[in-house]
Amino acid sequence: MAGSNQADQNDIENPYISLANSMRKGFNSLSPPSSECCIYRVPQRLQSVNEKLCTPQAVSIGPLHHGKEALNVVLEEHKQRYLQDFIGRTNVSLEDYIKKIKDHEARLRRCYGEPIKFSSDEFVTIILVDAAFVIELLLKNYFKIWDENDRIFDKPYMLQDVWTDMWLLENQLPFFILEDIFDPQKITLPANADNNGITEGLSIISLSFSFFEHLLPVDKLEDNLETFRSVAHIVDLFRKIFKLYQPLESAGGELPSSIPSLTELQHAGVKFEAQQGENIFDIRFSSTDGVLKIPRFPLGFFTEIMRNVLAFEQLHYPMSEDNYMSQYVSLMGGLVKTSGDVELLIEYGIARAERHL
Repeated sequence: MAGSNQADQNDIENPYISLANSMRKGFNSLSPPSSECCIYRVPQRLQSVNEKLCTPQAVSIGPLHHGKEALNVVLEEHKQRYLQDFIGRTNVSLEDYIKKIKDHEARLRRCYGEPIKFSSDEFVTIILVDAAFVIELLLKNYFKIWDENDRIFDKPYMLQDVWTDMWLLENQLPFFILEDIFDPQKITLPANADNNGITEGLSIISLSFSFFEHLLPVDKLEDNLETFRSVAHIVDLFRKIFKLYQPLESAGGELPSSIPSLTELQHAGVKFEAQQGENIFDIRFSSTDGVLKIPRFPLGFFTEIMRNVLAFEQLHYPMSEDNYMSQYVSLMGGLVKTSGDVELLIEYGIARAERHL
């Protein structure tokens, strides 16, 4: 009784004690920052004028957009069908896969840049269904083994929607869980499987290359396998691929604070030339003939990929590292400031529209 009176007296003397104690309890639930965090929300400043460029429009991968009403209900159901196909293809029980996810649950949660509110069972279900969906999607693409009337592969525009959703930073699964679930030796394939039905040597990375090969320069893969030994997710894979194509010789140093636009450069007598080759970062200026050479690049999907790679680079990698994508975007942002600058890119064949279907 005396203790209660003392507490009441303290509250009278300091009316903020109760709120402070409540806030201290919140401190106890805080989790320490994790070095394993690699999947983030894209900041508003990088979403441009269209939030849809950063959020899935057809299918959710992982917990950040799970259950959103705007997603394709048919595809969400189709993910369950792919899980069933995957289990049948591996002859591993559903219970065993659940255990695999459960064993990694704490680490998986640490991979996301915000607390995941789903219960343990809900979270494990989301990760397992989506992981099996991604792996089965990659397998069906690589071996050309989809069923007749498949909701994705028999519908080109649906495949394109899924394809574009898979490179979104907010729509990722950590590669480590895909690699843990995927065992090439346990995969059984039908007799008509493409690529001779050979699974030996396959990995999530090589399957991902096959899925996105029409967009990415993959000819350097075999010579740079060590570069891809440690990959956080698909967006990180893209960044590592792009990094292979940095110029071998760099001028170094920081970009100037003020970069003249293409229009301003043209008025100053500078000529422009579309640079041949796959290295989009190899922008060169020849002072002898006054020509600025800019590598060709596609508009559309490619620029959307770059937006997500840029967001990942800025959110994940320290400033001390080689943030080449940020430097490239800053340079191009300086050169291209108006619609007139865009017209110059198109006029000189530097920027071109993409065609996929």
